[in-house]
Amino acid sequence: MRDQFGREINYLRLSITERCNLQCIYCRDSNDCFKAENELTAAEISRIVAQMIALGVNKVRVTGGEPLVRKDLEDIIADIARHDEVKDLCMTTNAQGLEKRVWDLRRAGLQRLNISLDSLCKERYSKMTRGGHLSDVLQGVEASIACGMQRVKINTVLVRGVNDGEIDDFIRLAKEYPLDIRFIELMPIGKLGEDASRRITSGEVLEGHPELVRIAPRDPNQPSEDYAGEGFRGRVGFISPVSHKFCADCNRVRLTSDGHIRMCLGHNEETDLRAALGRPDEVLLETIRNAVFNKPCGHAFETMFHSQRAMNRIGG
Repeated sequence: MRDQFGREINYLRLSITERCNLQCIYCRDSNDCFKAENELTAAEISRIVAQMIALGVNKVRVTGGEPLVRKDLEDIIADIARHDEVKDLCMTTNAQGLEKRVWDLRRAGLQRLNISLDSLCKERYSKMTRGGHLSDVLQGVEASIACGMQRVKINTVLVRGVNDGEIDDFIRLAKEYPLDIRFIELMPIGKLGEDASRRITSGEVLEGHPELVRIAPRDPNQPSEDYAGEGFRGRVGFISPVSHKFCADCNRVRLTSDGHIRMCLGHNEETDLRAALGRPDEVLLETIRNAVFNKPCGHAFETMFHSQRAMNRIGG
């Protein structure tokens, strides 16, 4: 499946809920209540995913909100995993309650995990997430490694004046443990993200860490630029969509939990698939194909873009 610019689109970011058990400061601006009845059912997700696989998708990342709030998460994972064409099935989670379910998720077919962790300080973590428990995350990381996940990545959104004093501590984790620590640049989505003074670039971090040397990526299409130092068991990655635009190699599209295909985080254009769900598979497939073909050339973050959805309503 190719878009109008010839990029091969084979990666689906699948949001299965807008609901979340946390309210991270860069993700949600309000206490909005998101209702389960607005979400695609497991059967609807299964049908859309099957059509996207038929069009060439072979990598699926399950996201939210927080995927763990759905009681049928294991069933959704198992349904995706039954497709032999899917070579990479992963999930992004805040790990609140992950320890209790990670073994079942692994048995269902989940291969990898990205775990959001923005502070190693208990009080700061609770403040940034508005109520999260750091101990849950650390226990979830340990259980994920123990159950045989192929790889565990830690996603850390750097916010100037909030958690930038912990950069050294996170890099130390990559040195001492077989973890990928990925620093994610604050995106201009939501009130906090639109304050450019809060954004920390990879260049700023690397300037203070000359021991980090650029290394080859695991996946040529990954957005992360990876680094390591002598004796590192893991690696340090930087995902910098604003300061280091990687749109030319973008291979992903997003399906929101309410049934819209969104081609780009930095554009508001979406295609609603709910009407097509009531039509034959051929209509649904063609609707998806047309939406993907019209994927824009690149994001519009540099043009005062304002997202009509908060991050938890897009799927990250």
